[in-house]
Amino acid sequence: MAELTRQRGKRQEDGGLGSILDLLLANARLVLGVTGAAVLAIATLAVKRLIDRATSPRDEGDPKAEQKTLEESWQDLALIKATPKPTKKQRREDLSKPLLSPAQPPVPGEAHGPRVCSAPPETPRVESSPPRCLTLQEKLLSHYSSWLAVPEVQVSLASQLARSICAQLQNFLQSKYPELPFGSFFLSGPLLDGLGVLAADHIHLMLPVVLDAALWSLIPGEDTVVRNPQYWMIKRTDLEYFPRGRSPWDRFIVGRYLSSNVLNKTLHKVLVASINWPAIGSLLGSVIHPVVASRELKLEVKHDQVELSISLFPMVEMEDKVLLAAPPEGLVENLWLESFYRAEVSKVKELDASDSGARQRCLCILNGVCRNHPALHKLSGSPLTHVILHLSATSPDWAEESLADRFQEVLEELVGYLEKGVLPSYFNHKINLFCELLEEEIDEMGFMLYRAISEPELLLQEK
Repeated sequence: MAELTRQRGKRQEDGGLGSILDLLLANARLVLGVTGAAVLAIATLAVKRLIDRATSPRDEGDPKAEQKTLEESWQDLALIKATPKPTKKQRREDLSKPLLSPAQPPVPGEAHGPRVCSAPPETPRVESSPPRCLTLQEKLLSHYSSWLAVPEVQVSLASQLARSICAQLQNFLQSKYPELPFGSFFLSGPLLDGLGVLAADHIHLMLPVVLDAALWSLIPGEDTVVRNPQYWMIKRTDLEYFPRGRSPWDRFIVGRYLSSNVLNKTLHKVLVASINWPAIGSLLGSVIHPVVASRELKLEVKHDQVELSISLFPMVEMEDKVLLAAPPEGLVENLWLESFYRAEVSKVKELDASDSGARQRCLCILNGVCRNHPALHKLSGSPLTHVILHLSATSPDWAEESLADRFQEVLEELVGYLEKGVLPSYFNHKINLFCELLEEEIDEMGFMLYRAISEPELLLQEK
């Protein structure tokens, strides 16, 4: 009786398992496709056999039965492994078919014969040619034309906005300080001179300070407190014969010297508190606000098409020197920085005009690379220009087809200057253009450029 009950329960379990497997197989072709259904059917059959043998009574002590069971198990596993797997293409085709409900009745009159899927026509294989390796010359020219080119529309709009702000600022200062003889304000910077920018986002606004040469004289940088030949002092002379007040700029004197710091502070207060920038910005279709926390005199301009930063520099021209009110950080407040920018631009363009050279293009690429690189950004601008001017004295061939050679030579020259920690100014060899760099910065720059000598492409990767 117990044996009968056990067999009946086994049949019920087999029937339940069989119903589940039948339902699974019935839906497999719809879900997995023909190939997938075949794989599932064979695998299910093998698993079912393994379950049957696991649940069926074993003949204890019968070695032939055990051997037969073991052989059947290996055969089932071999059957599963030998089943062909569907290809990626077949799986895509199967997944693209609509899923039908298993309870959906067949369409009357529809033939239920085996479906024959016509294979899509094979696309003829096209032998792809191997990618062509670009030379450094081609990479530099491509980099210059595609990455460094600033749209003319942005340049024009930025220049127009800056000129309008320049005119508004000069009119205001003349009305507020009519006694101060400012010269005509003008714009400067790489954006206007074409010597290397990544975007139309920065312009210099120069504010000329007109001094009477009979009342003022220049003190050389070597004689100043910082002993730096690039910084000068402007001394008020003959106070015995021409007392204070004779010059309108005497109000900015500190210890008989025209203080760049005091002048900057006065102008900073004017920019922040006196000028109605919202009204001017509304007139120009933009938003203008001064940078309050900066040591520099700076305006931020936001327009629908450009965002522009304008740096203001009071400047003095005396004895063929151009001095900016840009003192170094620290307690020293009377120093004026000698600027060679105008001479740099003039000399580079003059050399290119004499031999149809590519110095300006090389400088644009180098400025773009260094400005965009976190370790090299302090090299952009004046230092690169002076390296190219030094190299022009020894390497006269600056034709466009020699751009790659000159580019690598500039890198080698830079590494050499960084190893010494000295880059002499082209216009005054007493001035070291690296004097304000930290030793760690010099080491990092030198390491990066040393690698770039053998792999210049490292510098041409967009950051």
